Amino acid sequence: MSKTKIIIRGPILSASGYGEHCRFLYRSLKKQEDVQIFLDNIPWGQLGSEPSYSKERNEINRIINDTRMYVSSQKATFDACIQVTIPNEFEHYAPVNIGVTAGIETDRITEQWIDSCNKMNKIITISEHARKGISETTVKKQDPSTGIEIMKRVTRPVSVVPYPVPNMEKEDIELELDTSFNFLVMALMGERKNIPNTISWFLEEFQDDEDVGMIVKTAIRSGCEADRVAVDHALKALTADYPNRKCKIYLLHGRLSDEERNSLYSHDKVKALVTLSHGEGFGLPIFEAACNGLPIVAPNWSGHVDFLNHEVKDKKGKTKNKGLFSKVDYELAAVQKSSVWEGVIGRDHKWCYPKKNSYKQKMREVYKDYTLKKSISKKLQQKVLENYESEKIHNLFLSEIMEVLP
Repeated sequence: MSKTKIIIRGPILSASGYGEHCRFLYRSLKKQEDVQIFLDNIPWGQLGSEPSYSKERNEINRIINDTRMYVSSQKATFDACIQVTIPNEFEHYAPVNIGVTAGIETDRITEQWIDSCNKMNKIITISEHARKGISETTVKKQDPSTGIEIMKRVTRPVSVVPYPVPNMEKEDIELELDTSFNFLVMALMGERKNIPNTISWFLEEFQDDEDVGMIVKTAIRSGCEADRVAVDHALKALTADYPNRKCKIYLLHGRLSDEERNSLYSHDKVKALVTLSHGEGFGLPIFEAACNGLPIVAPNWSGHVDFLNHEVKDKKGKTKNKGLFSKVDYELAAVQKSSVWEGVIGRDHKWCYPKKNSYKQKMREVYKDYTLKKSISKKLQQKVLENYESEKIHNLFLSEIMEVLP
């Protein structure tokens, strides 16, 4: 019996969230013995690539080269194509097409995404927030031939498969920290992740606290030296209004291995992860922090809500859904004009705007009552490690894929 030929098209070599998503899919498919995997690596921004010396990377490189040779033979046929990217790049490539996407940071999708999703046989996304945005968005249009108003929407099935618990091994990471209590920020510099407010509001709250710091693990585009200089310049501009501050800002720049990131989350001077992101499809750094038992300060909106809220029993034995993190108040409003992205983020899209006073209050609470916040984060860690166990999630991904394969 011949194997089912599946080609994965995505940024599998990229050091990005979509790159990790693509590798997650690849690892899941490897468990299926009656499948032959082909790989088409696509470019993805300027974030660089994964280390080239790992056993998995060597294996991926070999399959990419074999795929190129097979396609160049002009005899290439595939039974299915799984595309890991944003939906406006989805294409009808094989008899069966599955779109895998991290989805959206906003409350809805564009008309272009609706059209692209309907080219697929199935959509697999990463969170309930993303599923809802893809499944429930409707766009009013007038049929050009009849003049009748119609409602466009995604008609293909949309499933949710989250990330699995990552590798939990650790590798020593050297941090030169003068402060013993440090908040951690992990996100690309820019408006969508709301980094300027994340830093400036911290400075406003802790400017008189000499033992408090904020570690900013960020970049603008890549891990190169020119990028570091640009980030350093941006941080100096943000801190210029606080020349006499006692709290500290530390820049952490460059690529970290999985083991180094785990060591960062569990470092004895790193006390909590904070985010004021306007929205997340999933929020991989937040998830990794939760897996490592780090207290989290975040808005209670978008993709990360899935794994930060869990059913717990109260003192009376009643079960209720509870947020096991410090919730920052927010309001939903239209995205900034500068964040509009043709075909991806529309002018009528909304996302969350965290409130300054609530953010400052939640950070202060973590600082003043750390023992309580740490105990809550340990409960969250237990729930996440159980519900998102690697084998369980890989099997879920595989079952969703195999459901529509020939």
